[in-house]
Amino acid sequence: MQSNLYVSLSGQLSLLKRLETVANNVANLSTPGYRAERISFEEALSKSAAQNTSFVSEGRTHISTAAGPMEKTGNPLDIAVNGDAWFGINTPGGTAYTRDGRMSLSTTGELLSVQGFTFVDAGGSPLQIDANGPPPTIGRDGSIVQGERTLGRIGLFTIRPDAALKRSPNGSVTSNRPAEPALDFNSVSVAQGFIERSNSNPVMEMTRLISIQRTFDAITNVVSDTEEGLANAIRTLGS
Repeated sequence: MQSNLYVSLSGQLSLLKRLETVANNVANLSTPGYRAERISFEEALSKSAAQNTSFVSEGRTHISTAAGPMEKTGNPLDIAVNGDAWFGINTPGGTAYTRDGRMSLSTTGELLSVQGFTFVDAGGSPLQIDANGPPPTIGRDGSIVQGERTLGRIGLFTIRPDAALKRSPNGSVTSNRPAEPALDFNSVSVAQGFIERSNSNPVMEMTRLISIQRTFDAITNVVSDTEEGLANAIRTLGS
């Protein structure tokens, strides 16, 4: 079979993966703290044919760390990150990191994420306040003050740029490299009464969907033309 059919097939497979990624980003446009997925493609060179043939690789998925827009809610239990850092939460698989700072209180005063995981301090310990006390005041450094008492500090963690991120519950991620507690609260800080929206841009994502569809249709036409040419050649030679 002609190599251009295999090249076209590799292009269609890569577009399907990209389509799934963009569709997931679109589905999470309204998810606070969501980090969009991106795909990087590489050329795959085959030397099995008479001439070297370039194929499109399936692509590698990575999570965008670009910040999303901030939205003011006025809720004292809503927090957001300013800068390149993450909140820590305890999950069944260990500590994970999230930009979704929508908190709630358990009956015992634990600060919980949307999925019920506890927020942690810089040392990884669960945070707890007085469930019957006044609303807490949260400072730029994550310090939690309730009444006149400082009860703890919300942990902010930085993840190295070369770390590979993997999705976890509650819109969180895990890293293949250890996250470090943030120490410089001039470059990163906590904003109380705000949440961070998804960093997926709806206009850009819809543009990508249209581009993927058009490219897929163009490749499909190439495949159809090639198959028609092969069929005509077989009929001609057969007669």
